[in-house]
Formats: sequence, structure tokens, C-alpha cells
Amino acid sequence: MKALEKEVIQLKTLIELASLINSSFDQDEIRKRAIEATTRVLNAEAASLLLLDETSGDLYFDVATGEKGGRVKQIRLKKGVGIAGWVAEHGDPLIIHNAQSDPRFFKTADKFSGFVTRNIICVPLKTKEQIIGVLEGINKKDGRFDNSDLELTETLSNYIAVAIENARLYSELKETFYITAETLTETIELRDPCTGGHTKRVKDYSMIIGRYLGLKKGELENLELAAILHDIGKIGIRDDILLKKGKLSEEEMLKMKMHSIYGAELLHNIKQLRKILPVIRNHHERYDGTGYPDGLKGGEISLMARILSVADSFDAMTTHRPYKATVSTESALLQLRQCAGTQFDPEIVEAFLQAFADGAVSL
Repeated sequence: MKALEKEVIQLKTLIELASLINSSFDQDEIRKRAIEATTRVLNAEAASLLLLDETSGDLYFDVATGEKGGRVKQIRLKKGVGIAGWVAEHGDPLIIHNAQSDPRFFKTADKFSGFVTRNIICVPLKTKEQIIGVLEGINKKDGRFDNSDLELTETLSNYIAVAIENARLYSELKETFYITAETLTETIELRDPCTGGHTKRVKDYSMIIGRYLGLKKGELENLELAAILHDIGKIGIRDDILLKKGKLSEEEMLKMKMHSIYGAELLHNIKQLRKILPVIRNHHERYDGTGYPDGLKGGEISLMARILSVADSFDAMTTHRPYKATVSTESALLQLRQCAGTQFDPEIVEAFLQAFADGAVSL
């Protein structure tokens, strides 16, 4: 009966892990959960994932469970050193029943961590037949590791390898998309030499504010993308308005204000960008409801749009424009403070001011 219960738990764990891999590209979370699963299904005291550093060729502890997991993560192994290094070098799995008597065992790790290793199961981690690391379980709680444990560990290593490869491909695609978006906005900026670098600065300021506000990883990624694309609608504004050296007439200003609407409309067919469309459309709304294009007020305006409003305005104040005088950083910060509660969200202004006070903003 116990054997059946054990198999049910193992199967359930594998299904949960497979589901996570298929539904998430959060590589850190997947690896963490996978090593926790390894510890659980092997009934081991600890488990760890060691990856190969592509530059140095060393193995480093990427994830480690157990009470000494934090300590061992400071250790690096040369390829070929220790049980993990041997497996990484030869590509063959190992079950070591008595680690202390095995000449390949790296005893320094135990001395450094204060952990006592009795037995080890270790398998290579491969993507496209290339070894990228190893997965190991340490100290079986009820007896010794056996061939069924080895099969299970190899299955887990295959899952983790697939997750790492998927995450790598996703990361490369995402990076390519971001670079393409930045190139597009930089091309638009070339129409007006006076706004060169505006998008990058607004992105940098926005990300600093977002981090000070404690935004989560996914929120920061959306904020970064919104900042990159916030002025893309200016592609629909005529040069005689966009590049005008003097003050815009009322009619010209109305047309200029359309750029936030144009931007949202331009991107609305791209499914992956739907979350940031309100940010693109509403980054010129004001906290008191007197902004454009929808006259939204306070919390009606998305948080990211409120962040962009502060970042965008600060950059506009502190960089050269032919139709207005540039103000000093100190004066711009003072204006942000004075307009908190009217034009800007007070909490966001305070976060930006604190970032300056902490030296987190570089001009």
C-alpha cells in the first residue's frame, strides 16, 4: 500500500511540474519548483541543480534545497571535480551509496556548509545532447537510492532541461521584440532631432519609479514596453506640426494630442500588447481629470500611465526644446512636487523624488 501511495505522489508531482512548465516561462520559478519536487519525490534530505557557466566552464549551484542550501550556493566546482563535476564531464548518471568513501566526492562542500552527505544520486542535464548541468538528490531518508529513483531523477532532469530551453527561446524572442520596438521608436525620433534619446530616458525613469513602487516582474516588463512605445502614435502627426519651432495653435495642439489615440489604435491588433494599450492611450491624462484624451481622474488612470506621466514630464522639462526653455533638475523636481495631486499622482512623485535622494537616477 505504501508503495502505491508513493507512486501516486510521484505521478501527481510530475503532472504538476509538467503543467507548470507548459504554462509558465518564469525560468527561476520553474527551476525552484522542480528542485523542490525532486527533493519530495526522492524522499531526500536535499536536492540541487548545478548549471555550467558558459564563460568559465565551472559548475555553480543554481537552486539548492535543504537547511544548508543557502550556504552551498556559494560554492563553484570545476568540471570534473566532485560527483557533480564527474557527471557533468562524462555525461553518465551516478548513484553513490557511500559518498564519504568515494574518491570523487568533494568533501570541501560539506566542510563549508556543515552538511553531512551520506549518499547521492546525480544525473546530467542535457539540451540537444549538450550537457548544461546536473541534477542531484542527497541523503535518501529511507534506505538507499535505487534504479527506480534513477529513472525518476532522469525524468525530472528531462523536464527541467525542456523548461530551460523553452525559457531561453522565449527570452531570445522577447529580447528581439524589445530591440525591434526600440529601433522603431528611435526611427520615429529621427524625425525630430530635439527629442533624440527621449524614449530611452523615459523608459529608464519609469523603471526606476516602478522598482521603488515595488512592482512585480511582469508589471515591470509591461511598464518597460509601454515606455518604449508610448509615443509611437507620433508617426501619425504631420511634420509641420511635430517639428514646429514655435508654439502650436489650438487646432495644431488638438491634432498633436491625437498621438496617444493613434498609438493605441496602431497597436490594438497585436494580442501581446493589449495590456499596455490603456497606458499608451492615457499617458497624458492628469491626476485631477483635466488631461487628455479621456479626461480620466485619479485611480481611473492606469498606474503605469501615471508613472509614464511623471517620467515623460520630467524629461520634457529637463531636455532642450526649441519652443521652450530648459529648466534645471532641481527646478523640474520642484515642479513635480508642486503639481503632485493635480497633474501627477502624489505617491509616484514621492517615489521619484526618493529615487533622486538615494542617487538611483543618473542623468
